Amino acid sequence: MEMQPYLDCALEASEIARQLIKTAYEENAFKIEIKADATPVTEVDVAVEKAIYQHISAQFPEHGFYGEESGQKQMESDFIWLIDPIDGTKAFVRGRPLFSCQIALMVRGEIILGVSTAPCFNGGERIYAVKGQGAFLEGKRVSVSDIDTLSQAVFSSGNLKRLTQDPEKWARYGNLVGQVNSTRGFGDFLQYHFLATGKVDLIVESDVNILDIAALSIIVNEAGGKMTALDGSPIDLSVSTILAATPSLHAQALEILQF
Repeated sequence: MEMQPYLDCALEASEIARQLIKTAYEENAFKIEIKADATPVTEVDVAVEKAIYQHISAQFPEHGFYGEESGQKQMESDFIWLIDPIDGTKAFVRGRPLFSCQIALMVRGEIILGVSTAPCFNGGERIYAVKGQGAFLEGKRVSVSDIDTLSQAVFSSGNLKRLTQDPEKWARYGNLVGQVNSTRGFGDFLQYHFLATGKVDLIVESDVNILDIAALSIIVNEAGGKMTALDGSPIDLSVSTILAATPSLHAQALEILQF
């Protein structure tokens, strides 16, 4: 399969999103609503997702589309685009530059392409990956660290609310945290960008959905890492937890957690 047309389309869509998001963030004038799940959504989320959909569907009208704000379209297609226009809307609303636009392509159930764009972090940062071709930060190939022992590992945690509600699992999580070198909570896209570029070695999250991490999963894997659910199962449309790390640390963490 020739991947370049899909990558080109995704990169073009991410640039459209970057411009819209950055402008809105700098102007700080947008409407905010609270969704049924008590999370915020802004008119910028909706506008960015619409712009991405229009750009992709103009080139690939037969493809399916699953967006955070607009839901699912043509999901019977072998090609499904997975879009979170602003992952980290809470940060966006509060003026923290720790949010991103996530664009991924799934073909027959497998994520084969991902673009993660953070318009306002570090002057703007974009990482992308295609299956079998590596991961790239602004065109430069990146890789996970070579850390293979927990006592040397930098650990980052994301959302953990559901994990705290299971005392046995929470205790195993505590056992894991007690064995690492340092713990941080970078959260959202940032911890995965850090993992893919060798700055973080191990990540645990218990409250995600596929749109949050689809693009990031192939980026991590193509950077030489391993990313699964907390029980070790592959990433799919129903994923809700994440264990991501260098390959050796992933295996060690999986044995400790035993989920």
